[in-house]
Amino acid sequence: MLTSTKKSFSALEIQRQLGHLYYEPIWYMLHKIRYAMGKRDDNYRLCNEIELDEGFFEIVPNKENRDRIAIELKENDGKYKRGKGSQKQATVLVMAESKTVEPSLKYKHKPNKKVGYIKMQLLDDLCKETTNEQVERTIDKQSSAITDGANNYNDLKVNLTNHKTVIAEVKKEASKILPWVHITISNAKRLLLDIHHSIGNDYLQSYLDEYCYKFNRRYFDSVFDRVVIASVSCKWTKNV
Repeated sequence: MLTSTKKSFSALEIQRQLGHLYYEPIWYMLHKIRYAMGKRDDNYRLCNEIELDEGFFEIVPNKENRDRIAIELKENDGKYKRGKGSQKQATVLVMAESKTVEPSLKYKHKPNKKVGYIKMQLLDDLCKETTNEQVERTIDKQSSAITDGANNYNDLKVNLTNHKTVIAEVKKEASKILPWVHITISNAKRLLLDIHHSIGNDYLQSYLDEYCYKFNRRYFDSVFDRVVIASVSCKWTKNV
C-alpha cells in the first residue's frame, strides 16, 4: 500500500483497509519501513549542481519542548514567534540536484532546470556549523551549490568545490533562482497536510524520508521490491 501511490497512506487508513483490530502495530510498522527508506538514501550523496534552501514545516512539539515553549509564551504575552524560530515550525534543510537545461518552448511555465535526486534533513538550528555538517554528510565535495544570502550558507566552500549566492531583489523571484527546492517544499507540505493533518516533531524526519525515497525512484520499476530489499537489509538502531 505504501508503495502503490506517489503520495502516502496514514496508519489509520491502512488499519481500516486491512480490517486490523489495533492501530499501534500498523503505525509502528510504517515507521520502521520509513526508517529503512531513509537509511537506504543515506548510502548515496547528491552531486553536480545543487540547490539549497531551508523550509519550515508546521509540527506538534514533543513532550521535551512543551515546557520550554510554555515558558517562552509566558515571557512573550502568550504569542508565538513569527517566521524563523517559530515554536510551531521545524526547520528542514532541502537539497536538490538541479541541472540547467534549455527552456521549454512548449511548456513555458516550467523551470529551465531539470531535477535529479533530493534530500531533506531536519535541523536543530540554522547555525553555520549545523548546515555545514549536513552538507558534508549528504553532498559530494566536487559539487557546486547555489543558495540565497542566508548567513548559515557562508562557509559552504569549505565542503564544496563552488558556492554561488544569489539574492533576489523581489521575493517572488526566489522561486526562479531556486525552483526545485521551492517546488519540493511546497509539494511535501501539501502531501503531509492532506494525509496526516498534523505531525509530531519527533516523526517529521520519518515522513520526509518516505517522500524523498519515493521521489528519487519516481522513474523506477517495482518500488515495492526495492523497499523490501531496503527493509530486510536495514539494521534497526532507533527506538520509535
